[in-house]
Amino acid sequence: MRFVIQAFAGFVCILSAAVAPNSTAADFSIRWETNSVVATGIPSGTETNWPKVLSVYADQGNILTDMNLPQIAGWYNFEKGALTFRPQFPFTSGVNYRAVLRIGEKTLSATHEIPKGAMESTTYVAAIYPRTEELPENLLKFYLQFSAPMSGGHIYDHIHLRENEGKEVQLPFLEIDEELWDPTMTRLTLFLDPGRIKRGVRPLVEIGPALQPGKSYTLRIDREWHDAKGAPLKADCEKTFKVVAADREPPNPLRWKITAPKSKSRDPLTVVFDESLDHAIAQRVLRISDFKGSHVAGNVKLDALDRTFSFTPNERWAPGVHKLIVATIIEDLAGNNIGKPFDLDTAEDPRPTTNEVVKVSFTVR
Repeated sequence: MRFVIQAFAGFVCILSAAVAPNSTAADFSIRWETNSVVATGIPSGTETNWPKVLSVYADQGNILTDMNLPQIAGWYNFEKGALTFRPQFPFTSGVNYRAVLRIGEKTLSATHEIPKGAMESTTYVAAIYPRTEELPENLLKFYLQFSAPMSGGHIYDHIHLRENEGKEVQLPFLEIDEELWDPTMTRLTLFLDPGRIKRGVRPLVEIGPALQPGKSYTLRIDREWHDAKGAPLKADCEKTFKVVAADREPPNPLRWKITAPKSKSRDPLTVVFDESLDHAIAQRVLRISDFKGSHVAGNVKLDALDRTFSFTPNERWAPGVHKLIVATIIEDLAGNNIGKPFDLDTAEDPRPTTNEVVKVSFTVR
């Protein structure tokens, strides 16, 4: 057994290689980078089950113990003899990691320690959606918007839902392994447990709803949650809200109030919904077409309560009949789609079918 110690900026790797006859540990190597692991010297013809070739674990101080743990999830890329692993969530400050490279009879192990230093806290919770202070009993989800990329993993340790008396609601969220981050790691989608929303299913019958009308609750985000750089949040964040009756009526664009702009202007088109809609979905599924049926490019904005949509075109409005095109997957706060309520009274009642979009005309004069 040969041991090689390699020093890199900010951490130390201890490499141990079981060396096959007539070969050396230098035939291949492991290199740690800022947020990736690179294995080099991999010969052509190596099997392409990359998680088996290069495995990355949370280091427990013993290679046999580490290799019995689940591997860290991530993505692989192989090019010119170099295999690169990038974790699904950034490596965390203060955590030790181990990479194990297996090629034929050779095994190379490398541990990686990211120093846990005193880091300035600059990241904060920029917004919690929905922002309205009254939410339906069957609220489907929250969005947590952060000012900078966050670290993933163990997120539910830092998220708490409490009644106004201070009692914590037990298991209110749908805790899944595949955390629902956007590509920038700045927005997290946090679902409440649908089993405690849909009527007639066991969790709702046996445990009861997570939210009860007439009560007030506080959603709390702890500052101990670390951002992608390993620093804790700048401060705790809380959203207090009151629960009202359940909403089981789907959105209806025909009830929306549209204020058309003047022709030859770049005034915004405004659409006032009859209820608050899902913040993230509403921004991406509403489109405008002109009198020729062509897409109108422009900028979208929602008001603070997600009840007013404004669209400012890149070019001046042309006169004529335009259309607001609404994808039927748009949701209200309870997850109801156009023509498709999220919750039905009985399992036998089928969800009605709809077209993919609904078009509402307005005239630019």
